[in-house]
Amino acid sequence: MTYAVTHFTPLTYLRRARLLPVAGRVQVRQGQRVIATDVIASADLNNEHLFIDVRRALHLARAEQAEALIEYKVGDKLQAGDIIAQTGGLFKRIVRAPVDGVIVAISKGQVTLEVPKTPFDLLAGMEGVVIEVIPERGAILETHGALVQGIWGNDKIAQGVLLPLAESPEDALTVDRLDVSMRGGVVLAGTCSSAEALKTAGDLPLRGLILGSMTADLIPLAMNASYAIVLTEGFGLMGMNSQAFRILATNEKRDVCLNAGGYDPFAGERPEVIIPLPAQGKAAAEVSELKPGLSVRLLSAPYHGKIGTLLELLPGLTELSNQLRVPAARIRLENETLVSVPVMNLDVLE
Repeated sequence: MTYAVTHFTPLTYLRRARLLPVAGRVQVRQGQRVIATDVIASADLNNEHLFIDVRRALHLARAEQAEALIEYKVGDKLQAGDIIAQTGGLFKRIVRAPVDGVIVAISKGQVTLEVPKTPFDLLAGMEGVVIEVIPERGAILETHGALVQGIWGNDKIAQGVLLPLAESPEDALTVDRLDVSMRGGVVLAGTCSSAEALKTAGDLPLRGLILGSMTADLIPLAMNASYAIVLTEGFGLMGMNSQAFRILATNEKRDVCLNAGGYDPFAGERPEVIIPLPAQGKAAAEVSELKPGLSVRLLSAPYHGKIGTLLELLPGLTELSNQLRVPAARIRLENETLVSVPVMNLDVLE
């Protein structure tokens, strides 16, 4: 059985396809060098339709009453705030257009508003060279450098100078450790449980933040942040694994690219931190057989985030403390501790 490989590697060859979800306009050429925030291609996403129930909003009994009060007709353009319909009297009720749009239908006391197409820019997500242009869809990029793949990202893309704030993989991001000298940089820390720290990072502002983990209550704030955030381990306070931390900490003051997109193991997509380097690397395997000698990361307590070497696959099924019987493997952790864990709780590293 093959397993997807998570990459924490100091030097590799990277090839990434950056494609629009719909046909659009490619804005790069073959051989062009780009940075993470350059626009590769752009498109207008599909129109959206908004249904405004005038009858219900005006508390009317019949649809005919509502339609008699609608002040526009099909084809009319509206701006946000325009009055669509209103009742008279001392306590009048008003229905306004919530956004700009065009009326495409009026039926049964409802107004259907077509919202204009939303422009969408596809960013490169990494620094590299365009090696192939895909007409109307995007391009394929390549580079050489260090690669650290994450578990979660806030759907932002950024590039900036890497500033390791943490001295160890467990060091927390706190307000008092952030200062104006970090403005425009990408900060590395182990954990974060402070909403104030995330807000301060945005006020500086930072361009990006790389963490091992953060507490789950910070997700809404992180999603609305103006800067990119990548987590290598997930949610909680388990810090960053030693292999990822070592790669990042040793590249202090280098330019780093954060593509904090979503994690989709079925599509082979995940958040990534890429550090372009002036050296030639080899492409890393995307899948691997589970076998002795592999470097693995443990994904469950009490060893979550620990790195080790797979010594052997245990024969048959191993009984866990909860009395479940599952395939398991024996792992030697970096501190030489020997543990047996279910193979489903292992992440293969390269």
